[in-house]
Amino acid sequence: MVIEILNKNGLKTGRQIKFNSNLIYNKINIKSKKHLIYLEIKRFLAAQRQGSHQTKGRSQIQGSNKKIQKQKGSGKARKGDIKNPLFVGGGRIFGPVKRKYKLKLNKKIKQIARNILFYEKIINKQIKIIDSFILKEISTKKLIKILTKLNIFKKHIGIITNQIDKKLYFASRNLKQVKILNIINGINSYDLAKAYYLIIKENSIKFLEKLLNNR
Repeated sequence: MVIEILNKNGLKTGRQIKFNSNLIYNKINIKSKKHLIYLEIKRFLAAQRQGSHQTKGRSQIQGSNKKIQKQKGSGKARKGDIKNPLFVGGGRIFGPVKRKYKLKLNKKIKQIARNILFYEKIINKQIKIIDSFILKEISTKKLIKILTKLNIFKKHIGIITNQIDKKLYFASRNLKQVKILNIINGINSYDLAKAYYLIIKENSIKFLEKLLNNR
């Protein structure tokens, strides 16, 4: 698959980059592809959960253990102590407790899911390769101008870089639909699936290919 390299104004530079789209993508049927992506995104979102929710049960409530009334003779239902979950201020029945939501997946599944999403972007022409994407100053307006010239500003955008660019990070921080994806920190399937368009710096292509080829 061949992709044209563009400049900041969205014009073709006359240069092209060829991606090998035969990596893993064509070796899996459609149902398996969708299921692997589902498992990987489920794992990623589960790992983001803190799992610190907790309510107090009957044994954790402070109060007297004395039986409120006699077992028989009152004509009312039998009652235990004041910590009974049926009373106001009592312990909660089957309440949430601290737990971990992490799911385990093989590295190969994560790799395949990420490759599938990336190559689907290539097939659907949702990838823009820019020759230079360097901001001289922190300016959200200038970043918006660049994205507008590329005709992708109103969509969710992922900008893939191979280095930490503070100016680009601070310029895009107020834009909800724009996210910086750093190859050094790893690119997850959730961010790839959420982004409608991917912008890749030309000098980041080699690093991205290594990541996709798991080298």
